[in-house]
Amino acid sequence: MRGWLAGGLTGIGVLLAAPLDAATTSTFTVSAQIVAGCLVVGGVTNYGVLNYGTQSALSTGLLSTSLGGTTVTFQCTPGVALSMSLDGGQNSASGTRNLKNTSGTQVLAYQLYRDAAYTQSLGIGQSAAVSYTDATAIKLPVYGRVQLTGKLPAGTYTDVVQVTVTW
Repeated sequence: MRGWLAGGLTGIGVLLAAPLDAATTSTFTVSAQIVAGCLVVGGVTNYGVLNYGTQSALSTGLLSTSLGGTTVTFQCTPGVALSMSLDGGQNSASGTRNLKNTSGTQVLAYQLYRDAAYTQSLGIGQSAAVSYTDATAIKLPVYGRVQLTGKLPAGTYTDVVQVTVTW
């Protein structure tokens, strides 16, 4: 019996010592999907300010300004179609945006545009394309106009407009 056990163990040893046909090289796939998008640079709490300055309560005339102050810049993948829409603000009435006297109920109508020539109005909720030449420094093109009547009570007139940017 001892001979049989020794012979059996030798046979197992031969089986274990036999070379295995294992692959020594192989391949694997590497991939990445890059999607178009934009990055908001400079915070998202305030996209800027339209400031008509300080005027006399007796002033008449047309005032113009553009989005300024600390403005937000967007960086987008080149070729991304960027658009914006603006709501009516906090004081809109009958489809008109209004500045409201902070100490009363008096309002002053104003209009927003997407071009410096003031020919392309930004209607309430209307989507407008944002064109750009530098995909790393995109600023929102918003321009404002207000007609002073010379009959308004003195005070500070304000409004807050919500901007929605999509890509």
